[in-house]
Amino acid sequence: MTPEMIRIAAGDLVLRDEGTQSTWEVAVSTFRLASHPVTRALYETIAGGAPTSCAGPQTPVTEVSWIDAVRFCNALSAQAGLDCCYVLGEHPDAEDVVWDRDADGYRLPTEAEWEHACRAGSTEPRYGTLEEIAWFRGNSGKVIHDVATRVPNAWGLHDTIGNTWEWCWDLFDPRRYGPYRVFRGGGWFDHPRGCRASCRRKSHPTLCIDDLGIRVARSG
Repeated sequence: MTPEMIRIAAGDLVLRDEGTQSTWEVAVSTFRLASHPVTRALYETIAGGAPTSCAGPQTPVTEVSWIDAVRFCNALSAQAGLDCCYVLGEHPDAEDVVWDRDADGYRLPTEAEWEHACRAGSTEPRYGTLEEIAWFRGNSGKVIHDVATRVPNAWGLHDTIGNTWEWCWDLFDPRRYGPYRVFRGGGWFDHPRGCRASCRRKSHPTLCIDDLGIRVARSG
């Protein structure tokens, strides 16, 4: 059982942080990204269990920390006979996790990769009408929904906006926030402002919450 992976062409984009009003340019190389977030069913199969929830097996897995996410990526790589991307240590803030960029296995996307893939060539805040592409506070009924039940973007990616936030590899701003990692995309209980391609959020790598999950990537 492996995710459907979509090839994302290389491109350039400008990332923006609303808090500091800063921007920076990033060049993204060709990579592959899963067509939808990791489901509870896949997570349970690969990890040997999933966080307790009344949500169905085809909903995005949530209540997983950033540390859980990188462990899952390694487990999925091992199951597929691929090289693991991460070397994990014992630091409580996950500051000793190392990404082997030459490994061919599954990993978390960088936030630049994530936004580039989410936009799918669009320069608008979203790649379509929010009600059609996303589960958010206005239409979710205050519950999480099965993956891939909203309109995908132009590159075939579902749920990059809404349903669940998704952990990325990057540190948010180590000078100000230390080990806090980035997550992107908006969730099922978010207002429209949180459901935009450019919206950045952050938290400690041990955070587990009911609207934050995983989407896996591969290099090359």
